[in-house]
Formats: sequence, structure tokens, C-alpha cells
Amino acid sequence: MFLSDFRADPEAHALPAPSGRIELASDVISGFGYSDCPGQAAWLPPRGRAGGEAAAYPLALLSGQPETRLHSQQDNGSASKAAKIKGLEPVLIHPADAGVRGITDGEVVELFNGQERCLAGARVTDDVAEGCLFLWNGAWYDPDFAHPQQRDRHGNPNVLTRDLRTSRLSQGPAAHSAFVEIARFDGNVPPVGVHEPPAFLSGDARDNRGELGHNGETAAR
Repeated sequence: MFLSDFRADPEAHALPAPSGRIELASDVISGFGYSDCPGQAAWLPPRGRAGGEAAAYPLALLSGQPETRLHSQQDNGSASKAAKIKGLEPVLIHPADAGVRGITDGEVVELFNGQERCLAGARVTDDVAEGCLFLWNGAWYDPDFAHPQQRDRHGNPNVLTRDLRTSRLSQGPAAHSAFVEIARFDGNVPPVGVHEPPAFLSGDARDNRGELGHNGETAAR
């Protein structure tokens, strides 16, 4: 049974901690002086809540593993494509949040914050809590180079999360630290081209020392 030897004789079966006991606080971690990782369990305000950010981006964005692929593998497969909405990755939104924004099920929406923007397909459902959005990870990144912010056309949540570690101590990825706003997308929906094979350059194009992106955009070297 877990910790049975320790409970029977804490001295003979000390735990691998400085005190040999179960520690609820760590003098070692506290001694590092890291403001984002105190020596005991503590609630810290989430990132992106300073100034007017809380009002501008009120919805917590969650992401997780999709059922239709493994991470991003086989995003171009039939199972993954069949789950998309108008070719875009679905984003789950609570009916109350959808209602105040005029979003209906199956519409194309835009998610945005201070980092980036992406398009997605709205799925209005009670499966996500009010005040939260859920966007699966792994949709292949498809930037629109014609857009001022190179908005992702496909629904990749990585463009919305902050490129920061979870803390100075852990150095882990902060995948669930994004806050966003969402709105109906009423413009012309750009086609998703990331699943298409890349274009081949002719000899003349290579001589011009240009490169074609996966959707045919030309970028100077």
C-alpha cells in the first residue's frame, strides 16, 4: 500500500525530501525567491489580466487532445476533416456566451487577443462551461500572409497562447494560459490550403530566387 512503510516507521523509511517527511512547503524552493513559484501551494493571478486585458479578452481558452487524430498527426485524414466545420477546426462555446455575441452553431468565428488571431467553426454546446472556449490542438497552422497579422485560417490555438514558461522553476509550456475574445466572422472566408501539396517552382521562378509558400504565396528570401 502506498506509503505504508513510511507510516509504519518514518525514520527507517524516510521520504526523498529534505525533512524525510511529507512537506506542504519547501524551504529550498522558497529560498530561490521566484515570484512566480512560491515555496508552498498558492493561487497566483493568471496572465493576461492586467490593465484592460480582462475586459478586452474575457473568455478562457482551453485546448486538449482531439479524438480524430493524434496531436497534429493525420489532420489531413478523413476522420479529422469530417469533424471540421466548413473546413475549420471546431471551437466549443457555451450557449450563453454565443447568445450575447450573436453567434449561432456552424458559423465561422474569429478568436483573437493581444497575441494573434485565428478562424474556427462555432459549435454551440453545453459541453463547455460558460466563460470558456475549447479549441482542440493539432489543426495544421495555416497563416494568411495577405492579412496584416498573418491570421491563422484553420483554427490552431498555439497562435493565441503566450510564448512563456509556466514558471521560472518548472520551465513548462503554458498551454492553458490564454484569454481571448470571439466574434462572428462576416467577411469572405479564406480557403484553408495547408492540406494541399506545395507548388513546384519552375526553372524561371527559381532563377528569380523566390520561394512559394504552401498556398502559393511568394516570399522573398
